[in-house]
Amino acid sequence: MIVLFTDFGLAGPYVGQMKSVLAAEAPGVPVIDLMHDAPSFAPRASAYLLAALVSDFQADTVFLAVVDPEVGGTRPAVIAEADGRRFVGPGNGLFEIVLRRAGRARVREIAWRPERLSTSFHGRDLFAPVAARLASGREVACRDRPAGFAREPAWPDDLAEIVYVDRFGNAMTGLRASVLAPDATLVAGGRKLTRAVTFSAVKEGASFWYANSNGLAEIAVNRGSAAASLGLRVGEPILILRDAALRAAPQDEEEQKEPPHPEERA
Repeated sequence: MIVLFTDFGLAGPYVGQMKSVLAAEAPGVPVIDLMHDAPSFAPRASAYLLAALVSDFQADTVFLAVVDPEVGGTRPAVIAEADGRRFVGPGNGLFEIVLRRAGRARVREIAWRPERLSTSFHGRDLFAPVAARLASGREVACRDRPAGFAREPAWPDDLAEIVYVDRFGNAMTGLRASVLAPDATLVAGGRKLTRAVTFSAVKEGASFWYANSNGLAEIAVNRGSAAASLGLRVGEPILILRDAALRAAPQDEEEQKEPPHPEERA
């Protein structure tokens, strides 16, 4: 199958134009809309989100992933391979975390070019035809590149920031819940947040964090919007507190205060 991950949104012609190319170039191959509201213009935030979403897909899946604020510029066009899954898109770090967490990984630069290549829509003109060719078993001309090509080694393994806000106002972080202690306390929007198993484990209107269904630490409010209540948006930093620093952040019911001094962070 071909799985789509973009920041295009569903308004306008962009997703439809891309899917029309896939239908023409790879007829009969299933196309799955994973998401089209990835963080806009934010390859780094999107990289942590994408990595959390791929594990349930079979090894021969082709991901057509486009979060490409530098389209038409100098960033390369790449095919990234990670444990049998292939990712087609811009070489701007979007595939960094997927590659880093894979047992087998490599990146090749796409050398093939179509007859028509607009400067502003490589998703339709370049990446979609390449993804279709891969999914239908055809070869794509590529250049092998040395280790480290199109990579971002300075990015952390887990990102202590908000990487996505869904329509309910729940805020996903770039932190895997598995790397946090069960009793870890997070601070977001100046509010101290303890862990709960799920929404119904806290009273209505209470804010908390939990391990979401994709394995990320997510900040939520039971029957409310964490984004609205705490003023959260993509890129908002998250603090992880030591026990000694817990007093520096307010409880959910208390008046909000400033986050602790950076020296008090975990």
